[in-house]
Amino acid sequence: MGKIIGIMSLKGGVGKTSVVSALGSALADFGKKVLLVDANFSAPNLGIHFNIIDPEITLHDVMKRKANIDDAIYAVGQLDVLPSSLFSKSGINFLKLKDNIQILKKRYDFILLDSPPTLGEEGLATLYAADEIFFVSTPDHSTLSNTLKSLNRAIERGNKVNGIILNKVYDKKFELSLDDIEGTTNVPIMAVIPHDTNVLEAQSHFISPTEWKPKSKGTKEFKKLAATISGEKYEPFDWMKYLRKTPPKQEVNRKVFYERVFSE
Repeated sequence: MGKIIGIMSLKGGVGKTSVVSALGSALADFGKKVLLVDANFSAPNLGIHFNIIDPEITLHDVMKRKANIDDAIYAVGQLDVLPSSLFSKSGINFLKLKDNIQILKKRYDFILLDSPPTLGEEGLATLYAADEIFFVSTPDHSTLSNTLKSLNRAIERGNKVNGIILNKVYDKKFELSLDDIEGTTNVPIMAVIPHDTNVLEAQSHFISPTEWKPKSKGTKEFKKLAATISGEKYEPFDWMKYLRKTPPKQEVNRKVFYERVFSE
């Protein structure tokens, strides 16, 4: 039985959809059966990342009971994508998302939900449908405050929060430190993705960032996270670790997660 993982953020512009694309691709690289679902009903763009510009059948049609869900799933390389419609958002009970995708857990190892930047009904649909949640944030005060708000809502509902994916990191002194972020949220940082213009370049070619630059720092970080949540082993050579006195915080957090979930 597969897992439904919600990828959430209350602030637009943090790169949430790119994270869904990259993490999904990284999971597929480990031979996992992966479905990406655009649960951002009002402003969907996950399909566009994979050149699914104007799909004939979408999740909207499935939610309106106008189409079978199998007809709304599009194969894109190693992944399957369930897009939403750019032009049809009326007449949908968003909270029925779980009912519509639950059956797909029998067919996929991982179903990633690209959620909207809201805690209205659309955002709550992801919270209701997901078995586990990752929050995407950037290391600045305004984004962290929104992340904290959505984290609190998820915890109040009893959602299982796996951690924070810190995205678009410049590694500059003006950014919040990992200690600051974890101290404020009390949630582990599970990946630190550097700011990289190759992400935008990958979008222009309609492929995931991990496919576009398979040896980049960001790709390695996504693969480490994918290995951690799927029970795989991935240890690329890193000469920097021989110079460090202690491993990075996200490495420690991933190891703790892996041993907790997969140790016998």
